[in-house]
Amino acid sequence: MTVAEAIRSRRTIGKIDGEVPRETIRELIELATLAPNHRMTEPWRFTVITGAARERLGRFWAERAAQQIEPAARAAFIEGEAKKPLRAPTLIVVSTRTDENPEIAEEDFAATSAAVQTLLLAAQDKGIYTGWKTGKMVHDPEVKKFLGLDPSDRIVAVVYMGTKPLEEAKQRPRKVDEIINWLSDAVPAHPV
Repeated sequence: MTVAEAIRSRRTIGKIDGEVPRETIRELIELATLAPNHRMTEPWRFTVITGAARERLGRFWAERAAQQIEPAARAAFIEGEAKKPLRAPTLIVVSTRTDENPEIAEEDFAATSAAVQTLLLAAQDKGIYTGWKTGKMVHDPEVKKFLGLDPSDRIVAVVYMGTKPLEEAKQRPRKVDEIINWLSDAVPAHPV
């Protein structure tokens, strides 16, 4: 598979089955760390969640989030939220530390996002299906603590991963010409 083929064929899959071998996960993470990183800070962290740990994370998150739900609706809410980490056999929480210098913190967040994309494309090349998720859970300091992260860390992605898709990838058209602004010698940027 060429890089262009991996980019064009990669899609988020919401529900996935099929275990990904530990060695493969390690290799994907190693490839992710080859992403561009301006100051060579290597700010990223990868928390791999499999097996019963997914259930513990789901239950913990659901109970945290349920505190904001009307009491009558809490049980159903908890049941639904607790199932979310079970949509794939492997979850990789990709986080970045937050530097005190805002410029470095922004660069580190961008580098970690590039690491996520690199991981997704490497997985696509190996026939592994993925989904990049976030949601309210990624902002909760107690969830970060549960994952062994510092509350100041930023979770960039929760990558759902498996070898068998349980649903079809959704295709969407791209409107490339509408998002390009060409600046050149021939055309002024802002005509008067």
